[in-house]
Amino acid sequence: MILQGYFKFHCPADVNGKKCGAEWSYQEVRRNASLTEKEQENFEKKLAEFAAKYYCDFKECPKCKSFVERKDLTNLRVHCILCLSLKGEQFEFCWQCLKPWKGSGTSSVKCANDGCRNQSLDILADCKLKALPGSEIKDCPSIRACPTCRRLIEHKEQCKYVMCSQCHIEFCFACLETARECQAKKCSAYFLFCAKPVAPRQTTIPVWSQK
Repeated sequence: MILQGYFKFHCPADVNGKKCGAEWSYQEVRRNASLTEKEQENFEKKLAEFAAKYYCDFKECPKCKSFVERKDLTNLRVHCILCLSLKGEQFEFCWQCLKPWKGSGTSSVKCANDGCRNQSLDILADCKLKALPGSEIKDCPSIRACPTCRRLIEHKEQCKYVMCSQCHIEFCFACLETARECQAKKCSAYFLFCAKPVAPRQTTIPVWSQK
């Protein structure tokens, strides 16, 4: 599970025909797994890495090389507080192109530096349309940004529901609702139309909804 990006672990026991599903603490996992010192070190390193990717949205400051987390996920203009505290210098950079900030005000699209653009939006705009295999759903973009964590996912096979490898949320590739919401609105087979029409190409990247 840890190799697949999971950092939360749940009890797999079957109790009276019902899956337990209780979340295990790290201490319980470490004790029951009987890890060697080296295995424990690698295990904890991976856990920290995956948890940070899920809970934090951070990048390396191009000036001081420290990792910076932005408070406003809709603003590309980022002020590095470590440059100020460590070097006594004011430094702002663009979250998208990682160049020193150029332009006035703030922006959620791009800064004034040449070539500043969101490559993910280019991929979403240019990807092919496809019919989802074995279904009645056609003209669906073949690549989507996960509605929860914005990771780009390409649909290759099987039904309309996909599991994001980063946030592990299952969503419908056709209507972009979570699988649970899609099924609740229209109780249908995995290969049939949703209650909502096929969502058009995404023209914005979702703000990460960390839950």
